[in-house]
Amino acid sequence: MRVLAVGAHPADVELGCGGALLAHRDRGDEIHLLVMTGDRGPASVPRRSEQELAAARLAAALHWGGFEDGAVPTGREAVATVESVLIAASCDVVYCPAPDDGHQDHRATAAAALAASRRSRQVLCYETPTTFAFAPTVFVDLEGRVGSKLELVGAHRSQIDESELVDLSAVAASARYRGAQARVGHAEAFESHRFVWELAPAPGREFDESAEFGARSLLARRVDGPASHVERRRNAR
Repeated sequence: MRVLAVGAHPADVELGCGGALLAHRDRGDEIHLLVMTGDRGPASVPRRSEQELAAARLAAALHWGGFEDGAVPTGREAVATVESVLIAASCDVVYCPAPDDGHQDHRATAAAALAASRRSRQVLCYETPTTFAFAPTVFVDLEGRVGSKLELVGAHRSQIDESELVDLSAVAASARYRGAQARVGHAEAFESHRFVWELAPAPGREFDESAEFGARSLLARRVDGPASHVERRRNAR
């Protein structure tokens, strides 16, 4: 499986879907991160090295959009930026910010990612510290990975030191709250923009289209089988 996680700023994807990305890493999936803006945070501290450290911990390929912080565009240029990575990496799953957010970069990034992934079959939106309304329907179990997620977010030291929005205790509390919603110990939550669940047959139990109650059998009965109820009524006259 190949995964693309799109964020407006450094630390966004780690906060929003870092636990899910750790699970993808542990599965051996190929992970790509796209950060739409540059590398400066609220204290004008270079953040490129912090994002590179987080990407290394995820064994992920890191891509930069290069847009100015606070000015991610909403049109074709931003969509093309996401689409270029999505197509080049042939990603199956896309994570992006939830659209209903108080930060203009998050809203623009969500719009661009959703437009770029219009042909993707698994698109999940994550929450950020500035997300407004959020109604999750998909959860990823983080049991055994909460500490690893905190370490992943901790790669962004400048944000923890300078931004009140990046609070490790709040990250842990959110994981517990979403876990309660999902009926597990800890979880990450996602709004499902689109999610095709591919239930492959277990080894040794391959699908048999000729099975008695298979779709092909039922269709054949309608075409070649006993007369329909309309025909039976007509013949009874």
